[in-house]
Parts: sequence; C-alpha cells; structure tokens
Amino acid sequence: MEGRAASAGMMGFMKNDVKCQDTNYIDFLIASPKSFSCTEAAKVQPESQDAPAHDAFTRLLRRLEPDPETLWAEARPLVSLEGGLLVLDDSTLDKPYAHKIDLVSRHWSGKHHAVVRGINLTTLLWTDGDRHIPCDYRIYDHEHDGLTKNDHFRNMLRAAKSRGLAPDCVAFDGWYSALENLKLIRGLNWHWLTRLKINRRVNLDRQGNKAVGETAIEAAGTIVHLEGYGLIRVFRIVSRDGDTEHWATDDLAMDELTRLVLAERTWAIENYHRGLKQCCGVERCQARVGRAQRNHIGMAIRAFLRLERHFYATGVSWYEAKARIIRGAVRAYIAQPLYKLP
Repeated sequence: MEGRAASAGMMGFMKNDVKCQDTNYIDFLIASPKSFSCTEAAKVQPESQDAPAHDAFTRLLRRLEPDPETLWAEARPLVSLEGGLLVLDDSTLDKPYAHKIDLVSRHWSGKHHAVVRGINLTTLLWTDGDRHIPCDYRIYDHEHDGLTKNDHFRNMLRAAKSRGLAPDCVAFDGWYSALENLKLIRGLNWHWLTRLKINRRVNLDRQGNKAVGETAIEAAGTIVHLEGYGLIRVFRIVSRDGDTEHWATDDLAMDELTRLVLAERTWAIENYHRGLKQCCGVERCQARVGRAQRNHIGMAIRAFLRLERHFYATGVSWYEAKARIIRGAVRAYIAQPLYKLP
C-alpha cells in the first residue's frame, strides 16, 4: 500500500511538474510590476482549467537544479567569443528583515554605504559597449561550500576560458586585485584593468617599493613594478572634487584614451545590477530555502537577459519595455473600469 501511495504521489508530482516550467516563472518576473511571490505568479496566469497553482511555482523553485550553465546556454548566441570586455563585480541583494532565509549574511552594500544583511551575488558580464550580457554568476555561501568571493572570481574566469571566451580585457573592482587573481588572468593570456588602493606597493625606476599614493604617477600612465607581480602601467586620475584614483593594467602599451573607454564600459555592470533589481525582482523572493533562492536569482538573471536582448534589437529600454506591459493592463481597465460608484 505504501509503495502504491508513493508511486501515486510521484505521478501526481510529475503531472503538476509539467504545468509549470522555468519560462513561465521568467515571463512572470518580466511582467510583474511589484509582487514576485509564487502566490502572485499563480494569480496572474492565463485562465485555464489546468492553470498552475501557487504550489506548482513553489515546487518549481525547489525542484530545479541551480546551474549557471543554463544562463550560459542562453547567453552564448548573444556574445562574441573573440574580443569584448569581461567585467566582474558583486552586489548585495537586500534582505534586511530576513532572519530565517538561507544564504543571507552580512555584506558591504554600495547602495547603503554600510554593512547590511543580504545575499551576495557575483556576476561575470560581457560587453562590447552596446550589448551587456551576463554570462555567469556565483552566490556567496561560505558556510556550506567554503568558497570566498575571490574563489568565485577565479572559478568564473576559468569557466570563461573553457567556454572559449577570449576578451580584449578583464575589468574588475580593486577588491579583486589580489596578486593571485592578477596572476591567474596573466596565466590565461588575458589583459586586466582595475583600480589599486593607495597603499599598494610599487617600484618606480628601481627607487624601492613604496605606496602607489606616494609615487609620482602621471595621468597618461607610468610603468612601475608591482610588488610580487611585475611591470604594470598605472594611471593617476584626479576627479573634479579632488579625489584621486589609481587605475592599473598589465597592458604596458595601453594609453589613457583606451583606459577611459574601458573604464566607462565597466559601468555596464552597475547598470546591470540596477536593472536586475528594479526590473526583474531579484531581491524580492520570499522563499526560505536556499535552493529556491538560488533558482529565483538564476531565473531573474535570465529574465534580465531577455530584456537586454530586446533593448539591443529595438532600442526600447528595460524600464520602457516593462512599462508597456503594464500600460496595456491599465488601458484595458480604463476601457472597462470595474470599480464605480453606484
């Protein structure tokens, strides 16, 4: 009896499983203006006798195998393996009230300029200046997998190499400018571009190692020896408000104009983070289980990929594309309003 009951339960699970696919959830993330719960996903499904209930979406988030390879399979036709810029950066998905949600820990937030509770997401983005395609991602979970943010950084670069990507340069924040990371990129035969903290030690004209902030660096670039690494070119950039930044690259022939173009392209990942949060609801999942959170994040990134592809093909921004969906519903309501005074 127990065996037959289990078999019947599995058949019922498989039947419900067919009702709801990952594309159903992705389409919901693209169309929904505010609420991103499984309950809301079920409520907005087209009318049907066999429409998926909220339990079907809940099971979807728990049964899928979280795998960045699915993202790469969809992103591959949209990128050029040769050339372009690879940008890596992380972002904290705000979870200020999440005390029982897996994957949540304390991370620095550029938005709040403080350490906050959230899920840390690191993304590898490919861009040629026009297209901004997320190719890979990792979620910080050091308690269970023992991997640091730098481990995720290096693993994504190795994966990119194995997939045949050959970018003109790899750009990343100074947080990831550790020697082990720089040497890995050199070993992959790629160039890198990053910012150095003012206390990084360099040697100019064999005068001895001292902090780059105390070294005579020109705006057009100065070749120095980075302690523990080798020769690099450093650019000293002074902003309008007087702040000083030191950009560095292992491409000794890079000029200031090329550095400026690449630096501007690195902002693509900041726009990606903004679009992912505002248009795809990546922070809004209420599930407690880590597997469900991972699947929600992965499908939110795939939703962004669809909005970005549409933007590149039509020139319609992510925000406008999403607004057009909502406008259709508003227009239909105005044509036949439901709520009136007697």
